[in-house]
Amino acid sequence: MMNNDILKKIRIILGVASLAALIFAGGYYVGHNPSRLSLMNRPLAFSPEAINLTIEDGTSTPVNFNLYWQVWDSLKNNYVDKNKVSDQDLFYGSLKGLAQSTGDPYTVFMTPQESREFADELAGTFEGIGAELGIRNETATIIAPLDGTPAQKAGLRAGDKVYAVDNVPTIGLNLNEVVKKIRGPKDTKVTLTIIRGSDKPRDIVITRSVIQVKSVTTTMRPDGILIIRISNFNDDTASAFSQAVNFALTKNPKGIILDLRNNPGGYLDTAVDIASEWVTEGMIVAEQFSGNRRNEYPSSGNGRLQNFPTVVLINGGSASASEILAGALRDYKKATIVGEKSYGKGSVQTLSDLAEGSSLKVTVAKWLTPAGDYINDKGLDPDIVVPLTTAQADKNLDPQLDRALQILLSAKKK
Repeated sequence: MMNNDILKKIRIILGVASLAALIFAGGYYVGHNPSRLSLMNRPLAFSPEAINLTIEDGTSTPVNFNLYWQVWDSLKNNYVDKNKVSDQDLFYGSLKGLAQSTGDPYTVFMTPQESREFADELAGTFEGIGAELGIRNETATIIAPLDGTPAQKAGLRAGDKVYAVDNVPTIGLNLNEVVKKIRGPKDTKVTLTIIRGSDKPRDIVITRSVIQVKSVTTTMRPDGILIIRISNFNDDTASAFSQAVNFALTKNPKGIILDLRNNPGGYLDTAVDIASEWVTEGMIVAEQFSGNRRNEYPSSGNGRLQNFPTVVLINGGSASASEILAGALRDYKKATIVGEKSYGKGSVQTLSDLAEGSSLKVTVAKWLTPAGDYINDKGLDPDIVVPLTTAQADKNLDPQLDRALQILLSAKKK
């Protein structure tokens, strides 16, 4: 695997707490500085005549690259606010337009500014409302409000449909466009119009803030149950979880509740390392690439938590790396899964640094659980289904946690 600063196995971070969007970076830029692009001095990445793109089945499709410049010229000459659009804007915009042709919401070209913000999010610090956003049935949808953030405090819930931002409808906008409308400097306000289930639309006003995400927290209960909450799989998660394991070994709890609810995912490698604290051998997750190429991630064999009865909590906000972790513990029967069906994000992205501080996030594979379960779009079903209604949440009731405690307190330690 390449150096993590160049190529990282990452989650798709969707939306408000990130810059995921329906975009893909193309390969027509061959070393030219986009700031030098102009009508009279175009970089000729290819011959101005028709070219052939060879595709996998050996056939070819004629591509007339002159069409690109015809559109460029028309925008430069005829767009009503052409003086407000720079050559760099057109160049980056063309890469993002190229991206949309993939139809993949998890592949994204990021400008230098977007790349910096994305890096901040992976580091666990950014400005915004603190919620993960995705596209579900062509509608912007809250995947998960992050713990302790303005989004959570304002009452956003996983599954909320975002129909407008500051009274501007989101219908027809791609994910990146919705994200940009929700993002903003700290201490400013944004109004989201959301629909929850079959309820009528409601406006939620949220004051943006600096979001600092502590990805792992531990709570030792008086009854001897240890709760380990993982909110993201970010830069600090591996080391923070190792500390949580050391804490568990010191306290010797009766059982462990691993709370992955509203965890939108993160680094694949981190999910594998954490699963290995329960699973001592075997495959944790498999990546299925094109051309039937397959890559398996085996357990690192730590297994320090293998003898503790464990319950994993999931819900509709549990996605990506959290589904990998829950799926592995389920398939190896190392934990009982309690809660609600997970989000269903079953693809893997790589992140590559590009010129001028830009970056490219590309979907390269689909992943499967050890039992061969491909969960994309369908999610993981818990072993024990326990709904958590809005009314219960509003009263600070948590029947999912209650059921987990019941299971562990009635079990004997192995």
